[in-house]
Amino acid sequence: MLNHFELFGLPTGFVIDSEALSLRYRELQKAAHPDRFAGSSAQEQRLAVEQASRINEGYRVLKSPLLRARHLLELAGVELDDNATAMEPAFLMQQMELREALASVKSKADPFGALAELREDIEARERVLIDELAAAFDHGGEDALERATGDVRKMQFMSKLLQELDEMEEDLVHL
Repeated sequence: MLNHFELFGLPTGFVIDSEALSLRYRELQKAAHPDRFAGSSAQEQRLAVEQASRINEGYRVLKSPLLRARHLLELAGVELDDNATAMEPAFLMQQMELREALASVKSKADPFGALAELREDIEARERVLIDELAAAFDHGGEDALERATGDVRKMQFMSKLLQELDEMEEDLVHL
């Protein structure tokens, strides 16, 4: 079974060509679209649906820096423990501060402005992690994989925080 990079004909690495990914996605989807197999046997139709699903999943993974990094770690034989909670104290303190800032948004005179400012801060921190991941995967080696594993765990925190920020924004819109 091909990994996502092989499926899309892309070199295995953290930094990818987004345009090439999108173009290849459209090509693969067109070739494997279940409607093209409407007159085929039930087995061929099932295989087309499975292939289309695999293409969608591969695109979703490769498009997301977090999921792409996780995939690369898995390909390198690194098992990620999603229940592991040990983190650097400074990072945990930063997370607590960001969560407090998010919790206080509703009490601000301009909650939407506060949310936008917080989003900008979190996204900037996320970009730093993405750069660190790119450097770690580019460098290779055991130390780099350990750094990448830690950065992936940090990105998961940031991703969750951005999700909560989106939910808060949705709540504010409906007030």
